[in-house]
Amino acid sequence: MMPGASARPSQANWCFDERPTPVARFARRTHLSRIRGGAEAPAPVSLVVPHVKTQISGRLINLFFTEGQEIEAGAPLAEVDPRPYEAALKQAKGQLARDQAQLKNAQLDLNRYTQLVAKNAASQQQVDTQQALVQQFQGTVEMDEAQVRTAELNLEYCHITAPVTGRVGLRLVDRGNYVQAGESTGIAVITQIKPITVLFSLPEDKVPQVLKRLNSGADLPVVVYDRNRRAALATGKLVTIDNQVDVTTGTVKLKAQFDNADEALFPSQFVNVDLLVDTLTGVTVIPSAAVQRGAPGTYVYLVHPDNTVSVRKIALGASDSSRIVVTQGLVAGDKVVVDGADKLREGAKISEPDAAAGGKPAPVAGEGSERRPRRTQESRDHGTGEVAIPATPGPASSKTAPAVPASGSADTGSATQTPATPPATPTPGTTPPAGTVPAVGPSIVPDSGPGAAPAAAQGGGAPTTQGGVK
Repeated sequence: MMPGASARPSQANWCFDERPTPVARFARRTHLSRIRGGAEAPAPVSLVVPHVKTQISGRLINLFFTEGQEIEAGAPLAEVDPRPYEAALKQAKGQLARDQAQLKNAQLDLNRYTQLVAKNAASQQQVDTQQALVQQFQGTVEMDEAQVRTAELNLEYCHITAPVTGRVGLRLVDRGNYVQAGESTGIAVITQIKPITVLFSLPEDKVPQVLKRLNSGADLPVVVYDRNRRAALATGKLVTIDNQVDVTTGTVKLKAQFDNADEALFPSQFVNVDLLVDTLTGVTVIPSAAVQRGAPGTYVYLVHPDNTVSVRKIALGASDSSRIVVTQGLVAGDKVVVDGADKLREGAKISEPDAAAGGKPAPVAGEGSERRPRRTQESRDHGTGEVAIPATPGPASSKTAPAVPASGSADTGSATQTPATPPATPTPGTTPPAGTVPAVGPSIVPDSGPGAAPAAAQGGGAPTTQGGVK
């Protein structure tokens, strides 16, 4: 991408992709640790934009480019009338020749006076005076040589060439016009397209983990998406991090570079950026909406087979706006309430809308059900394949009555099952399903190495996230 643009503050999250192991419905999974940049505002595609300007004044006699043309660095662009500068060069060379002759004569006189002083035929004062004259002419000759070099440079500046490889924009002046050094408009603008860079900002508290990976020599993949985050445009890598924190925003600027062979990125275009920082293996994740904080600490409402809920304290790890890693308290396959938890209490009974309406339990991800949840009652987490089902109070009966919160309203909530079907990793030029968390880097693979527990003992991974650059 191209240098020169500033990025606005962004949030940092951890995004991931996952796949369950074949032996368990929901096993621990690999977590791609990402940082998402530019979440509050898209990051601009930066650009190398040399304004091609003349360094001397004169009449423009030739233009050698076509608007929109791709050119290489050093290619001729325009020509200023060189005749005045050719004459100035000849004049400078003439002055140099004259002063060089005077210097040579002064040096010969100095040699003569030096010999006469040795024979007491001349005074020391004459020698000293002649020595000063020689040094004076030496200085004059050096000035003349500089004048010649300046005249040669001015003559070279009459032939204007492209400073970088890129694409020429619209011409800003026509042939025959008089151009002057220092004009703000110039002759044309060249933008570098291949490669191109994106500048984005990252909260300062996320910088250490990025620096750690960058300083270790790791290549950190970066994926850019369109402004609406619907299609992946290009994949590149992180190039560098700025050396200071912006005190007004508390963020640090980063630069990612892209080959841009297909020219999917355009100078000054606004994009969303995901930076893959690390891969965490064998983590359990849940929707962030399921996490509650209160007197017990950090907890979730765990749904039991009889549709009652209980408070389960948990410990959290990396997260983003939609999912969070659970390090303690849950196993893969556990159901947790993701909606309406504020109306629940310990032991409250809930019923899932589909089960209550149709007499059939809600489909569980990974069980082969083709039924799609109703938009008004259920929401699907495409990033993990979870089905988040708003729960409704269970029917009142002599045996089981719906729990009622202190306010007197019926307890409601929604249960979610950890996913079994991983999302497809977006590729440049493709459009991911709505609601998906963009993925970069290797796909999530099951943690099936030595020591992995069987499905029944290991449990499942609840969904979560942390990390992502824009």
